Amino acid sequence: MAATSRITAFDHVNITVDDLDAVTTFFVGLGLEVEGRTVVEGEFLDTVIGIPDARTEIVMLRPPGGGTGIELSRFDRPSSQPGSPDAIATVLGIRTVCFEVTGLRAQVARLAEDGFGLVGGIGEYDGVWLMAYVRGPEGIVVSLAERTG
Repeated sequence: MAATSRITAFDHVNITVDDLDAVTTFFVGLGLEVEGRTVVEGEFLDTVIGIPDARTEIVMLRPPGGGTGIELSRFDRPSSQPGSPDAIATVLGIRTVCFEVTGLRAQVARLAEDGFGLVGGIGEYDGVWLMAYVRGPEGIVVSLAERTG
């Protein structure tokens, strides 16, 4: 009998960036913790991403206590290809990374002080959730959600 394949966990999401330090600082400011930072190159990377002679520096971030992480990658080889930092919600592809937070309004105010503004406004859904989209460095949109009821 053949072995059954199944997903056992959701480990991380990868975001390719240009300024690794600035984007890391942004996510640490949201409350994530740096799990590690390293450079990856060689046969493993070339095989997985299908690009010969690639080299990337990565930072792995996770919420306090563990859980699903965000892997930030900055490529030295080959050079990065620009995306659209102003992409709106209807553009195909991953548009947001969502975090459940407490004190959403205070978090939004702090991010605004750091120069990161709302995409729209703070919405309330059925008295249960507050949610806001914030555009961070390099156009990365982070969704903040606070359970209110």
